[in-house]
Amino acid sequence: MLAAYHRKNEIEAGCDEAGRGCYAGPVVAAAVILPKNFKHPLLNDSKKLSAAQREELRPIIEKKAIAFGIGVIDHEEIDRINILKASFKAMHQAIAALGTTPSLLLIDGNRFSAYPSIPHQCFVKGDGRFASIAAASILAKTYRDQLMQELHQEFPQYGWDQNKGYGTAAHRKAIEKLGLCRYHRKSFRLLPQQGELDY
Repeated sequence: MLAAYHRKNEIEAGCDEAGRGCYAGPVVAAAVILPKNFKHPLLNDSKKLSAAQREELRPIIEKKAIAFGIGVIDHEEIDRINILKASFKAMHQAIAALGTTPSLLLIDGNRFSAYPSIPHQCFVKGDGRFASIAAASILAKTYRDQLMQELHQEFPQYGWDQNKGYGTAAHRKAIEKLGLCRYHRKSFRLLPQQGELDY
């Protein structure tokens, strides 16, 4: 059972990201403030849900949330500043996009770059502990999956509609055969001898 809050008298925003370990595409973060009485039987860590369950929950979360925000950092900025900083920057964007200012941030993971004037607390596997972080994980994941579906239309040979940019065997094999395209993260060592497609 997910906890409805960490501190009862705070306005808490749960924050999580998706796509940190991917070979291609952006990292996406979400921040969500839920009503303290929000409950849904499916709500859980997004990794424990099917794609269909996440898509079912997304509009419910967006409708019932007091506020939610999305942040996106593309592959070029990931290469420029590194994936950890890019993940924090995406979370900062998501927090800035909230229509209501939280008094406490609940961060999934063990590290975070402090957001100005709002205290935070980190929770390892927080998406399996707090409803607001679980909701953020679902929005981040579904929003990013949608972006990868769009990029798949441009480069279908990498199978991003299936692997969403993660380093599956099929994705690695496609990179070995075709080289990298412009949406791959060049700062990640994806193959021993990296080639690059000229498009």
